[in-house]
Amino acid sequence: MNQTPKLTQSTYQIPVQYRKMENLHIVFWLFKDVAWCMGWKFLGVFMIIPTLAISIAIAWRTRNIMSELCHNLAISIWISANSFWMITEFAGIDTHLVAGNFTYKHLALIPFTIGLLILGFYYLIWRPKHPQEFETM
Repeated sequence: MNQTPKLTQSTYQIPVQYRKMENLHIVFWLFKDVAWCMGWKFLGVFMIIPTLAISIAIAWRTRNIMSELCHNLAISIWISANSFWMITEFAGIDTHLVAGNFTYKHLALIPFTIGLLILGFYYLIWRPKHPQEFETM
């Protein structure tokens, strides 16, 4: 059985196994964020592992479709930034100064910015140079 996404100009089909993985990813992500909101440190930090692992697996599986790859990489980086921010709050250092007026929480801006740069690359550079390529956005 072929487990790669199927592409045509009007459709994008993914195997049910991939869709189930994406849906499970959402469940893990919500558990991570609910744990963060509730201050459940162990669960919040533990849920980083499956949430990030599945997002990386999804990015890997969509690596042959640039629009999917860029968006899925941005999601993985977003989860990383979000997780770092959560850990700094759990550790009680989120408001501690690192340099100048920047706190540990502000360090999460680095991966958030990387995610934005990946999407900027896709929309401003790659996409205009490859108008014939399939996209799923």
